Amino acid sequence: MSKVAYYTEEGLEKLRSEVDYLKRVERPKISLQIGEARDKGDLSENAEYDAAKEAQGLLEMKIAQIEDLISNARVIDKSQLDSSKVLILSTVRLKNLANQMEFTYTLVAENEQDLKLGKISVDSPIGQGLLGKTVGSVAEITTPGGIIKFEILEICL
Repeated sequence: MSKVAYYTEEGLEKLRSEVDYLKRVERPKISLQIGEARDKGDLSENAEYDAAKEAQGLLEMKIAQIEDLISNARVIDKSQLDSSKVLILSTVRLKNLANQMEFTYTLVAENEQDLKLGKISVDSPIGQGLLGKTVGSVAEITTPGGIIKFEILEICL
């Protein structure tokens, strides 16, 4: 049983688009490869056929995983969120107390994370350490490099 995961509308639409692409484009490609390999003769010694069948199995597994994510997804309504504390979809401006550097992160579902865009997973160590904190509080986050202290400077949705 999969756990419920929270997504933005855009994140859920991205998952739906990906599964649609896999079904419409990739599945027919692999079926064609299997057919071409089958036409080459003896299947017991046909490496192309084995590779295409394996690719088909991996594709079907990926489709099933994404469909499972979609079936357990819940869209977050930003208007219902409390901006006084850090929650999923909060954009948080932080200051690293060790080096005084400031960062801005948006906490998102694991499948929507993209560090280049400043989106970190709520399931990451930093995400977990920030959840529930308020402006002015200090979050002590355990990372592989040791404990880092972040001061919460601002929270917005």
